[in-house]
Amino acid sequence: MTRKTIFTLLILTITLPVLSQPTMQGESVAGLFPLEGSGRQVWNFNAGWRFHLGDLAGAEQKAFDDQSWEVVSTPHTVQLMPAEASGCRNYQGIAWYRKHFRIPQECQGRDVTLHFEAIMGKQTFYVDGRQVQYHEGGYLPVTLRLTDLGYKAGDELVIAVKADNSDDKTFPPGKTQMTLDFAYHGGIYRDVWLIAKQQVAITDALEAGKVAGGGIFVHYANISEKNADVYVDTEIKNSGRHARTVTVETTLQKTIRTRVTLKPGQTHTVCQHFRVRNPVLWSPENPHLYPVATRVMDGRQSLDGGITRIGIRSFEFKGSEGFWLNGRHYPQLVGANRHQDFAYVGNALPNSQQWRDAKRLRDAGFTIIRTAHYPQDPSFMDACDELGLFVIVATPGWQFWNKMEGWADKVQQNTRLIIRRDRNHPSVLMWEPILNETRFPEQFALDALQITKDEYPYPYRPVAAADVHSAGVKDHYDVVYGWPGDDFKADKPRQCIFTREFGELVDDWYAHNNLNRASRSWGERPMLTQALSLFRSTDELYHTTGQFIGGCQWHPFDHQRGYHPDPYWGGIYDAFRQPKTALPMFQATLPGHAPMVYIAHEMTQFSEKDVTVFSNCDSVRLTLYGGAHCWTLPVVREAGHAPSQPVVFKDAWDFFEARSWSYTKRNWQNVKMVAEGIVGGKVVCREERMPSRRSTKLRLRVDDMGRQLVADGSDFIVVVCEVTDDLGHVRRLAKEYITFSIEGEGEIIGDATIHANPRAVEWGSAPLLVRSTRKAGRIKIHAEVQYPGTHAPTPADLEIESIPYAVPMCYDDAITTGGSTTVKRQKSTPTLSEAEKAKMLQEVEAQQADFGIQK
Repeated sequence: MTRKTIFTLLILTITLPVLSQPTMQGESVAGLFPLEGSGRQVWNFNAGWRFHLGDLAGAEQKAFDDQSWEVVSTPHTVQLMPAEASGCRNYQGIAWYRKHFRIPQECQGRDVTLHFEAIMGKQTFYVDGRQVQYHEGGYLPVTLRLTDLGYKAGDELVIAVKADNSDDKTFPPGKTQMTLDFAYHGGIYRDVWLIAKQQVAITDALEAGKVAGGGIFVHYANISEKNADVYVDTEIKNSGRHARTVTVETTLQKTIRTRVTLKPGQTHTVCQHFRVRNPVLWSPENPHLYPVATRVMDGRQSLDGGITRIGIRSFEFKGSEGFWLNGRHYPQLVGANRHQDFAYVGNALPNSQQWRDAKRLRDAGFTIIRTAHYPQDPSFMDACDELGLFVIVATPGWQFWNKMEGWADKVQQNTRLIIRRDRNHPSVLMWEPILNETRFPEQFALDALQITKDEYPYPYRPVAAADVHSAGVKDHYDVVYGWPGDDFKADKPRQCIFTREFGELVDDWYAHNNLNRASRSWGERPMLTQALSLFRSTDELYHTTGQFIGGCQWHPFDHQRGYHPDPYWGGIYDAFRQPKTALPMFQATLPGHAPMVYIAHEMTQFSEKDVTVFSNCDSVRLTLYGGAHCWTLPVVREAGHAPSQPVVFKDAWDFFEARSWSYTKRNWQNVKMVAEGIVGGKVVCREERMPSRRSTKLRLRVDDMGRQLVADGSDFIVVVCEVTDDLGHVRRLAKEYITFSIEGEGEIIGDATIHANPRAVEWGSAPLLVRSTRKAGRIKIHAEVQYPGTHAPTPADLEIESIPYAVPMCYDDAITTGGSTTVKRQKSTPTLSEAEKAKMLQEVEAQQADFGIQK
């Protein structure tokens, strides 16, 4: 097979027919957004899988009887777990997925591929009982080329997938879950697609296997506010038996057409150059995206195509001068790490929740996300592009190095595939091509760095970042991970310094007692303590000579862990994405949020005497009891510190004074606290707080972040039931169990076995996960206390509506429901003695301390 590169430079002043600007709707599939009339056909392949937890002999055979298996849709986790299930309580072992389907007739004469975005662990694939592929690794795509296997339109076949999330040291991450600070979970936990392309089509960057090649690669030069050179490299392949002459047609404001003749089996890369005048430059504050529409044309017929969303931006890490974006010095980069873990479902988030996570992080004021410790769902990366979040993309790994032959090659192949998958995202700022908190050979670090250069050999290359103390990093890498204050040291590195994980101040790495870790269920004081602890850590990020450029909080969402019995409770959201007090702290502290005030005080009999208010205004006025007390304090801003510091009104709250208003004066309505944000002498925002009184009713609300539930059988949303008083104030100290029921086109995720339904009220609320069916329509949710009574809170009802799913789906209509299977938890590792467990935990403790805070 030959490869030929064709370069086309077109002066855009030449008059050409201009196509209408393509719209960017729908979901990206294998790196491309849909382009109407492109010729590429895509089916959602998530529905209609049969699932069995455990291993069964003969499950790969086409004739195997799977009628008793549970019917599921992907993304799917092998086992629903309680919201608090750390300490290796999740299932590890083999699980089977089987799907009966017919290749659509529309695929006639086309190349048909199944595209799995990710499956946890190692996987063996069977088609009609024949093993066709084996794959290792749980974070990157795997494809099955059905046409190459001899299948065609109209064929009925059975796909069987044996997914095994057992510990395995032979491929990354490699570390056993019992010594891991996150959980592997399991299953086909990302989307599956069926893609049909004509015989002359755009290649897939990951399948092509070419350095800095394959698929579509958009890169840049000479970016300024006046002009930007944009280069679009498109590889096409003729998989047919005859020579073909086609035209690669690319539109970015203008249209360039390049004519190519391909022999059978031949590939070509077409390079097209656009000069964009007065480009709108991408930034977190203005994440403008341009659609690049690519078509492969045969005369007037479009054979293949899609849209690549791009953002035009320049950046430079200038060492002592800091980070520069689009020709200007950029403020401190403050963000968070992200695991893909969610309550009950583990890693199995639909695309809507990926977007909502990104939106929550951006709404917190963050501008950068580190994908700890593996590449994330493609839809999360799309959301970061759209919402304005820089991303550090990490290769899978955590505190583990295997000296076996080929281990380093597997790590580096992951890095290559990550870059090929994510290179077109404007959000990608850095690659982390080494293994997190791991001692590795210097040559490995140097080879990993070179890969980032080889795979992106153009200007504005996302840089490589790694820990400054790791072998080969300080002398060679583009950005180094360090700590606030490192830039003041005599032996400071020459590069920009960034903190990969800030906020952790544990007593030790065994107990993990920590001011910044507070379960939402613990209530007001612990969450305020957490917020103030995280503020102090955030404040340190602004003490810089300019060379230290920011850091990422560990970790914004509560999540499960392998090696500790407690979940990670340091999130500013819990595992259901309910906010804690630290969220408004970040919103007020970091730049970019509209004027705000937040009273971090519940006015309970247990509340602190001091009243803390988070605000980004010039000053805050706090009024109590209708004006009986009134104070005004400035919002402190100092050079070398965070933009806005918390405002603390000392001894402002006295429960017994409040009691005198309510009990003695019979004027409970006046027990009120009002905070007003003042800018330029004018009140610009206001918040009011009253103590909650007795629990009288329930209230339901949907936490959809403005995105409706989609009727694809996989999407879900969080519905929150709150216990309130007569005035609607949340009764934070209520202790109830809420029973949920549902009618219409939705279903409840989880039941009493995982404490999902009934669900305990914590800090005034009980969350529920509601999944859609494949039929759009109304969904009625009912909530009531588990044990009703005369004075119990009254029930609540909420009606929502799911919307139709726009992408065609491929599944057997006859498969709608099925039995469920249960097996005893299978362990992939032998039972360890207390001494053996202690030894393993000591090793983890030493590794954590080795890479911990050093200042």
